[in-house]
Amino acid sequence: MLETTNKKCFKWGPFLFGGVAGVVLLAAFLGELHYTASEKFCISCHEMEANVYMEYKETAHYMNKSGVRATCTDCHLAQNLVLKVGRKVKAANEVFQHFKGTIDSREKFVERRLELAEKVWAEMMANDSRECRTCHNSENMDYTKQSRRAMEQHIRGDDEKKTCIECHKGIAHKLPDMQTIDPSAVIGL
Repeated sequence: MLETTNKKCFKWGPFLFGGVAGVVLLAAFLGELHYTASEKFCISCHEMEANVYMEYKETAHYMNKSGVRATCTDCHLAQNLVLKVGRKVKAANEVFQHFKGTIDSREKFVERRLELAEKVWAEMMANDSRECRTCHNSENMDYTKQSRRAMEQHIRGDDEKKTCIECHKGIAHKLPDMQTIDPSAVIGL
């Protein structure tokens, strides 16, 4: 009888071990995903804390009359798990650039700012400003409570199927020097 019990344990043991290991690995993965999606993690490198985070703290996304606050990941990370993991894979290059020292000074950051902003804007254009729409839904906007100009612009934007970033560049961070793409642009440094 003991021999039969040992054979059953030996037969099911690897599956049980694999199941437990799978649960532990999944929990570790989800924990890492949660931690690296925190504002604390985002500003843990000097480049983010000293540059874009300082600007963000001056915007309505950081502090406003309603008390609703958007964090780094609300704007830069999809809520969908598959899309979130995909963005995390892309972020590996950003970690590499951090250790490489690509933008480790204010001067280097300002020099590459337009390029970096254009990448984010292109992503937002391609996904119809998905992260903006997590909080801002035009179907729920009461245009009558907006200024006349904002109301007109939002209605026109809806009619023309524009996405948020087409009009709201610089909403959470200062605009880069855009004179190279638009000579009439005012420097946003």
